[in-house]
Amino acid sequence: MVKLSAELIEQAAQYTNPLRDRELDLRGYKIPVLENLGATLDQFDTIDFSDNEIRKLDGFPLLRRLKTLIMNNNRICRIGESLELSLPSVKELILTSNNIQDLGDLDPLASIKTLTLLSLLRNPVTNKKHYRLYVINKIPQIRVLDFQKVKLKERQEAEKMFKGKRGAQLAKDIAKRSKTFTPGATLQADKKRSGPSAAEVEAIKNAIANATSLAEVERLKGMLQSGQIPGRDLRQGAEGMVEEEEEEDDDTGMQTDMQMNVGGEMEDNGEEEGRGGNDEDEMEDMHVNGSA
Repeated sequence: MVKLSAELIEQAAQYTNPLRDRELDLRGYKIPVLENLGATLDQFDTIDFSDNEIRKLDGFPLLRRLKTLIMNNNRICRIGESLELSLPSVKELILTSNNIQDLGDLDPLASIKTLTLLSLLRNPVTNKKHYRLYVINKIPQIRVLDFQKVKLKERQEAEKMFKGKRGAQLAKDIAKRSKTFTPGATLQADKKRSGPSAAEVEAIKNAIANATSLAEVERLKGMLQSGQIPGRDLRQGAEGMVEEEEEEDDDTGMQTDMQMNVGGEMEDNGEEEGRGGNDEDEMEDMHVNGSA
């Protein structure tokens, strides 16, 4: 990625385009953030930022002359507030092939009263229900949307759909802004940071200290990047083996107790049978003596 510096702006191609507008060509530099545009000295009618890595449409100084802003093939997912203060004359905004998700993300464009041409082709937002009518209602002066002329019938439908309290509530319900993270934005405070425990950190340190080759260090690096903690699986396996051994000991003890109980019952039965046999012998002797 290349920082948008004053030097880059001075070295970029500058020419008069077929519409006889002065144009600054900043295509294809992989620029991540809009900055330092004061170096243009407000000398251009058109600036082309196509094929970069820009995520948020903001960072403009006051550029009174700028009429056309071309942002094709970037990664824009957010539009800055109060753009009308920085770009009071902009008429055409080309945002084809970006990553704008929700209708509510387009609301900042409503304040640009000079905007008459807008392209959002190949953005996820174009698949939302009531997309065209919502944009026409928010930007009533728009004449061309996605390179299609806005028809009178569409204006009437948009006015009817979003008219009155019910229409205002409908617009509020469908205008949900996405929660896509953008560079420089603060993370939500309610999100708790998660990370390895003290024991896992110690295991990582030990694994690194015990590494004996570069290949092993690379393997540890790959494990950490994939969320695996060296030694944790071994500990879990060891704990599982201990639990299995304990279960086996318990099972062995239960079997021994059962064998002892069965053996005791067999001995008791043997004694009872012995006693029964003696009783039978005594009865036979008594019978013989009686017969005699």
